[in-house]
Amino acid sequence: MINPAFIPDDFFKVLAPSDIFGADGPFEVDLGCGDGGFLLQMAAHYPERRFLGIERLLGRVRGVCSRAAVRGLDNVKVFRVESRYFLEWMMQPGCISRLHYLCPDPWPKERHHKNRLVQEDFLPVLHRSLSDGGEFLFKTDHEGYFLWVLDHVARSGLFSRASWDEDEFFYPRTDFQLQWEAMRKPIYRARFIKLQKV
Repeated sequence: MINPAFIPDDFFKVLAPSDIFGADGPFEVDLGCGDGGFLLQMAAHYPERRFLGIERLLGRVRGVCSRAAVRGLDNVKVFRVESRYFLEWMMQPGCISRLHYLCPDPWPKERHHKNRLVQEDFLPVLHRSLSDGGEFLFKTDHEGYFLWVLDHVARSGLFSRASWDEDEFFYPRTDFQLQWEAMRKPIYRARFIKLQKV
């Protein structure tokens, strides 16, 4: 049976997609993949792409790995590691074609804003991780965090905002999004494209 869990031999080694999947090719990362619903649907729909789920909680990692193995998805791996550490220290620059950051904790209280992943010093790390023309896709139900991300990305000068109509391409809803929509909460989304530094 396929083992989707990825455990590197060395947590200080810089990784290429081929180190994770055995081959290079379109490579997408789902930061904070949660229960894996989005990740597994994407992997099933795009078998030619490779998908890496990043998740900190062991129980969630085991659950996603179990479901991926049952479905026989050989283009999915799940890695238990902190998101920021993974991008900044473990990922080979320029190799991620799309990075998905969906329904994160918005840390709504002002004194907790420092815990948000998207910060001024995070965006150069993200920019370096993406391939030329790579995409950063973000969704939240929290308007404050959405406006925070728009502001930080705009001030960074590292990305352009692209269109993202609801049915523009296959993009399954996460469980969190389905819950929010059932409560009639609006969903805010933004799609950014990496710009070349001049």
